[in-house]
Amino acid sequence: MGDNIRHRGKVEKVEKHKVFVRIEQQAACNACHARTVCLASDKKEKIIEVDDDSGIYSIDEQVIISTQPAAGLLAVVMAFLIPLALVIIALIAGTGKSGNEAVGGLAGLSVLIPYYLILYALRDKLKKKFVFTLSKAQDTLI
Repeated sequence: MGDNIRHRGKVEKVEKHKVFVRIEQQAACNACHARTVCLASDKKEKIIEVDDDSGIYSIDEQVIISTQPAAGLLAVVMAFLIPLALVIIALIAGTGKSGNEAVGGLAGLSVLIPYYLILYALRDKLKKKFVFTLSKAQDTLI
């Protein structure tokens, strides 16, 4: 478990077989002195849904949520690299076919609509690829 991606979080809600954990996502440059004027140092809160049948977690409890590094890489590929490649291909094809940059730009943007609709349709299948585990925060140090 030493190589896993881990975040400290707080249990927001507990349901029958699920625990919802709020994590604060921070940019890697948080220690930088210029972070107050840099947009890259923003913080975002995320709610992560974790399958858990143990029943040992309670609301407002501090926990450690972890996942495999391969899941993080897959998320980056699906969220950034594939859409970027699709936009570039559609932009080049649209501009080359029509000779108009505006048409190419619209083609580049419009190709994202079906891509994200497909991701949304496959969300239950994708949840199986992104497996998160929980542990008590006082038992595990980051």
